[in-house]
Amino acid sequence: MDRAGHPDRRVLLAGGLAAATVSLAGCAPTSAAPSATSASPEPRPTTPAAAFTRLMEGNKRWVSGDLRHPDRDPDRREFVAEKQEPFAAILSCIDSRVPPELLFDTGLGDLYVMRTGGEAIGPVVTGSVEYGPMTSGTPLIVVLGHQRCGAVEAAYKSIRDGKPLPGNLEAIAKALRPAYEQAVHVGGADSVDSMARAQVTLTAADLRSNQDLAPLVKKGALAVVGAYYSLDTGKVEVLSGAPA
Repeated sequence: MDRAGHPDRRVLLAGGLAAATVSLAGCAPTSAAPSATSASPEPRPTTPAAAFTRLMEGNKRWVSGDLRHPDRDPDRREFVAEKQEPFAAILSCIDSRVPPELLFDTGLGDLYVMRTGGEAIGPVVTGSVEYGPMTSGTPLIVVLGHQRCGAVEAAYKSIRDGKPLPGNLEAIAKALRPAYEQAVHVGGADSVDSMARAQVTLTAADLRSNQDLAPLVKKGALAVVGAYYSLDTGKVEVLSGAPA
């Protein structure tokens, strides 16, 4: 067979591979897309209103499922290794279904988090809540109660029936008694839920007016927000103290 007028098969193959390489190179990105979990994706909020907005925007993402998962990579870990500046402090329940970092779509170094049964509070817990605002200028505290709180329900039944809870659980019931009394006074179809909400508003009011935090609140450097989390929807409802 005469091959003079036909290109060598090896030449065609080499040419095809070269063309494919060029084509693939043209499809490759010229630079890596910025990561949503970079070390400092957004400036730290420095005012109560800005911190509150950041939290609530994160909760909206949690509700919709459009999550960013910010501040959760090795770069962020290195960024906060020597120093932390959380923009909010959250006092929430121990309930496994209410992790503040997830439901506000935040990450490493963003929040101080204190968790107690039914947001029960005492000197050590209060001191822990005060730590951020008093040492590093954290501009926001959120007291976060939630739907179907087992600790509140147990305390409610214990106080109603006059049957103390076992061990140190009784300390939770005692701490929640003012919320129980308010819920009974107000009444309503769901007394346990009313008590959970009362516990939030009473605790937030106590923190807002205590001798160490009140001056910060008065000058506008700190807001103390009472909020309630729905297990059904994932939404955080503000009950009191939202900054203007």
